[in-house]
Amino acid sequence: MRPDASPVPDVSFVIAAYNAQATLDRAIASAIAQKDVALEIIVVDDKSRDATLDVARAYPDDIVRVVALEKNRGPGGARNAGLEAARGRWIAVLDSDDAVFPGRLAAMIARAEKADAQIAVDNLQVIREDGIVEDAMFPRRYLEGLREISLATYIGGNVVFESKFNLGYLKPIFLRRFLDENRLRYDEKLRIGEDYILFAEALAKGGRCVVEPEIGYAYHIRSGSISRVLEPHHVEAMRKADAAFAQTHRMDEAARAAFARRSRSLRKAASFLAMVQHIKARSPLKAIRTALSDPAAVRHMGMPIAARLRRMAAQFAVGVGR
Repeated sequence: MRPDASPVPDVSFVIAAYNAQATLDRAIASAIAQKDVALEIIVVDDKSRDATLDVARAYPDDIVRVVALEKNRGPGGARNAGLEAARGRWIAVLDSDDAVFPGRLAAMIARAEKADAQIAVDNLQVIREDGIVEDAMFPRRYLEGLREISLATYIGGNVVFESKFNLGYLKPIFLRRFLDENRLRYDEKLRIGEDYILFAEALAKGGRCVVEPEIGYAYHIRSGSISRVLEPHHVEAMRKADAAFAQTHRMDEAARAAFARRSRSLRKAASFLAMVQHIKARSPLKAIRTALSDPAAVRHMGMPIAARLRRMAAQFAVGVGR
């Protein structure tokens, strides 16, 4: 039977992989283990420099479809390539170093279809690099209270530096037809925040998002991950993407208020990270000027990351006193 004549899967798993040879098997195995859904698994190798492509191609073609990109396109570009190849009614994005629990998709799809929703999210289990399982990312009672996520709620839940985890960590599934009809794809210019913008655009286009409070996704914390190492150019790209979003999409009063709060947080984050760079470069005068130009950013010095900055500043002061 020709591939295009085969039954349409319930779900297309899209796994964008870059230098993921150590974890890709875990992600693929967890996708294969899904219960009560027909699925296809698409692995997009983003021009990896290790054996990621070999790992993906070790699976039979009828289990894992492999898309090998000719050049590195970043997480958004790799996922877009997966979306273009997907045939399932629903799209589920799975990071190559994470995993999902067996009943996840069946529960999410059932909840979404009952509510006639185009998007669904669930809770995440946080797992440290040393294998220690932490609490769920979000308290169950909090997600039960949400029931659905509006655009205002989502934007307000993505204020930078105000909590350890925000709603941007949620891993939604999307009705593929809704994405295609609204021409929604990941912003390939973003290396951090591409998930946020796609989700926000889907909500702005009228997508309904229901919340499944059960834990279905295993989020593995990894040091050095691009999603956990925020740099000034990332923030600047996010600010530009937000500006484009505001020009393109209409927002109600609640969403506009949440958007203004997020914008302030990104501005403060940019100033804070500039101070980080100045202190690392042993340029205290530039750090002071940055602080004076945006005093609100100094509040971030109370964050855990600031302990390192204070040590650097102390070391600099000792060096000057010698």
